[in-house]
Amino acid sequence: MINLKLNETPVRTSRNFNINNIKLENINVPENIQPFENVTITRENLKIDNNTSNIKLAYGLSEYFTKQVKEQANQKIKLEISNKTTTFQMVEFKFDEENISLVEDIEIIANENAKSTIVIKYLSDKEINAYHNGIIRISAKKGSNINIIIVNFMNSQSNNFVSIENNLEENSKVKYTVIDFGGKNSITNYYSNLLGEKSENIINTIYLGKEEQLFDLNYIGELRGKKSNIDIDVQGALKDKAKKHFKGTIDFKKGCKKAKGNENEACMLLSDTARSLALPMLLCSEEDVEGNHSSSAGKIGEKELFYIMSRGFELKDAMKLMVRARFNKILQNIKDEELKEEILEEIDKRLN
Repeated sequence: MINLKLNETPVRTSRNFNINNIKLENINVPENIQPFENVTITRENLKIDNNTSNIKLAYGLSEYFTKQVKEQANQKIKLEISNKTTTFQMVEFKFDEENISLVEDIEIIANENAKSTIVIKYLSDKEINAYHNGIIRISAKKGSNINIIIVNFMNSQSNNFVSIENNLEENSKVKYTVIDFGGKNSITNYYSNLLGEKSENIINTIYLGKEEQLFDLNYIGELRGKKSNIDIDVQGALKDKAKKHFKGTIDFKKGCKKAKGNENEACMLLSDTARSLALPMLLCSEEDVEGNHSSSAGKIGEKELFYIMSRGFELKDAMKLMVRARFNKILQNIKDEELKEEILEEIDKRLN
């Protein structure tokens, strides 16, 4: 068991906000990482090997977690996407008694004008205390268009730590849809470096917390290319004693004239004991740019609940409908109907 301090904001704020970093106590981090073999990869027009390049992260969760992936990764997956249009791809990790600790390094290289949708999925058996520490890196070359869907269905007794880093060249587009439901502690550091002119990064995230789950989301976008664009939309719901910290930083660097950055985070509180903290930040060292941010948290409206229940729904079912409605805009990004239905079923299960 160790104590951890991680996921620092790029710019410090007042200590009174209690959001500059996250401190976790008595976390069970395995010292000896055993092989993880319960992995399924479906592929089409993808070059796959385990020779990932050296890890160099601008931020990451902490030096401790980055070092663990460098030295002890038990899954290394490199996906190279050609300039041919590819279809639905999936990498699925399933935690069980024989595969309880996953430390993975995923590197995705999208070559010039490549197009692909890639799903990365994490599942775990109900009764195990799984451990996950992963790094996902994307290099989007000129004109590439990559759609990444990350689905976290780990149970609420496990620990989930993820670092994501993206480098976007000219006219490239990287879109993320993140479904973050699992983990007693689910901690994410997301960084995008928009280097190229007209590069675009879209991040749509939904989180759903119950019991005493903790979500700490640290999203950082640095815009350097002219007319580059980043759009962050995070929608969540918390019940029981669940907690969420959202830290969103959009940084307009010198040279990114006419760049745009937007971030929006909204949290639906489903109990009196759920807690939500948010810190949206805009930083700027360039002229002629456009930045917007917003954040909100609140309980479900009594009038809306009354209206739905007056149509014959029980309270629990009425709340499910309202949560689904909040998430629906982001779920529409998922074109695979089977996966979308699986996510909707998981929402219902976790709200029961």
